[in-house]
Amino acid sequence: MRRFLLLTGIILGLSLVTAAWLQKTSFSVLEAVGFVTGAACVYLVIKENIWNFPIGIANNIFFLVLFAQARIFGDAGLQVVYVILGFHGWYQWLRGGENRTQLKLSRATMQLIVLTVLLVTCGTIGLMLILKKANGIAPLLDSFTTILSLAAQVLLNRKVLENWLCWMLADVVYLFLYISRGLHLTAILYGIFLCMCVAGYLNWRRLMSEELEQRSLPSTQEVLVRG
Repeated sequence: MRRFLLLTGIILGLSLVTAAWLQKTSFSVLEAVGFVTGAACVYLVIKENIWNFPIGIANNIFFLVLFAQARIFGDAGLQVVYVILGFHGWYQWLRGGENRTQLKLSRATMQLIVLTVLLVTCGTIGLMLILKKANGIAPLLDSFTTILSLAAQVLLNRKVLENWLCWMLADVVYLFLYISRGLHLTAILYGIFLCMCVAGYLNWRRLMSEELEQRSLPSTQEVLVRG
């Protein structure tokens, strides 16, 4: 069933890009490719698959151009930072654990939660003032989603479960923002992202529970010694 859904997703993605390339749709090839790579990236994150980073970096480049053309400057600049964070996260997942091993899933501490809230609040206010001077569209929403998304990406790079909650909140605001700017396909993508974030949160929580159960079980060597 999973293979069937994956194959269906690939076929639909290729069909969407082809239709846009043949000018059979109201959206551009750039937006179509951004849609496909974005959905693929989130799917791989849900599966805790390291390949989400290179695909995500490609997705950031596509959206950088798209958002710049739509004059959503905050999100356009965000894509540049995402590329940097993408390479950082790629390394962290591979070598960010103990003794440079693979990073494991974890939950946010209360200190991290408070720090994240403070940084998002201060960052939103500061960026909003900058975007107002740049004559950007929807400076408050643009600033909030930009800073919140950065915070979510940092938490994702650290494999912190609560990154999904940040993404969910950001996606809700993005839906309104992109619909208001006429980026309807991108709005649909973020609606799909929202559903995938819920699935990602549930799947990561399940993986963490399974990991804790495995840690609590005695190893084969311990069983032999006790026996």
